[in-house]
Amino acid sequence: MKVYVDGELCIGCEACVDVCPEVFEMQDDVAVVRIEDDVPEELEASVEEAAESCAVEAIIIED
Repeated sequence: MKVYVDGELCIGCEACVDVCPEVFEMQDDVAVVRIEDDVPEELEASVEEAAESCAVEAIIIED
């Protein structure tokens, strides 16, 4: 799984960081992905939860 944050959509609510700080972090007022390669399998469920918690659907998951 790969994950991206659409910086144009992100409103900086930090919900993704709260749910999965291993993968997401804030840079300025926008969330970014800390992992450049595939998300480790043990974090996939947390990434999916973070995507579901995003108020503006700015998190994009690719299998």
